[in-house]
Amino acid sequence: MHKLKEEAKELLQQLIETPSLSREEENTAQLLSSYLASKGVKVNRQFNNIWAVNKHFDPQLPSVLLNSHHDTVKPNNGYTKDPYKAIIEDGKLYGLGSNDAGGCLVSLIAAFMFFYEEKLPYNLILAATAEEEISGKNGIAALLPELPPVDLAIVGEPTLLDVAVAEKGLMVIDATVTGKAGHAARNEGINALYEALPDLNLIKDYRFQKVSDYLGESKVSATIIQSGSQHNVVPDKCVYTLDVRVTDSYTLQEALDELKGVLKADLQPRSMRLNSSALPKAHKIWDVIHKMNLKCYGSPTLSDQALISYPSIKMGPGDSARSHTPDEFIHLEEINQGIDRYIAILHHYFDQN
Repeated sequence: MHKLKEEAKELLQQLIETPSLSREEENTAQLLSSYLASKGVKVNRQFNNIWAVNKHFDPQLPSVLLNSHHDTVKPNNGYTKDPYKAIIEDGKLYGLGSNDAGGCLVSLIAAFMFFYEEKLPYNLILAATAEEEISGKNGIAALLPELPPVDLAIVGEPTLLDVAVAEKGLMVIDATVTGKAGHAARNEGINALYEALPDLNLIKDYRFQKVSDYLGESKVSATIIQSGSQHNVVPDKCVYTLDVRVTDSYTLQEALDELKGVLKADLQPRSMRLNSSALPKAHKIWDVIHKMNLKCYGSPTLSDQALISYPSIKMGPGDSARSHTPDEFIHLEEINQGIDRYIAILHHYFDQN
């Protein structure tokens, strides 16, 4: 176990020092592939997604998916340390992607390797995926059709090792209000800006009808508005953008329909891909959660969980509050704890069968 933990930290340092912005993960994909191959694992690659199965994979058995991502956001201007240099200070490992989600990824890889040689009542599938930070189409969404059916997915994201059993989805809507052009000096036309005002006032205080046990209320916010092109012309169109964070109480379509029922604008969603999720109440992983006395919560942040249609939980070492911040870091001890926690959860889950 000690060797696995030390190798996990060394692998994370290599990942940090290998730039892997979303859609530019070729080198980290190769790094991960080479590492797994060096352990005798047969590696599969699709785009920049790397995946593998346990040594005694049996298509007749149910499968557990271990998933995290190896892409990162761009480093922001607040860094005082080199974002692409793995620096260890005071028990912390600094570097871009160390917390989100490199620590989770290497911990899941260590857990996968811990069980790799064993004959298990479940298959294990390891997936190190790309494009998570942009919810890209060549990430987990492209890989899932290549994988066997999954009984449970464990999505590695920094959660302080608490278990996210629900996650908000995201829908971005373009809303269009139509008026009639006219000359501003002659009080002509129908001003689309003014026509949009009742919608905007309603949105400011709008509360969705259904409330989630773990995620509370869904939320809609107006974030962008565009109208008019000349100071002396009454605008005939006003387009505003809605950011809608949807709980597991709604499908995206249901949330869209509710908004259509109260707003004047024509509403066109840009995408219906990023769904909310909630762990089914009858799923067997609940027994493990209760037995281990794990803290559960609903996550407001988006992850690959939104694109996984199977029952899933989101958990991992690190702290979501550190993600995308200057001088990102993870405590080395958090990686040790993450590996222990993933292995313990899988042990309990396998013992149920």
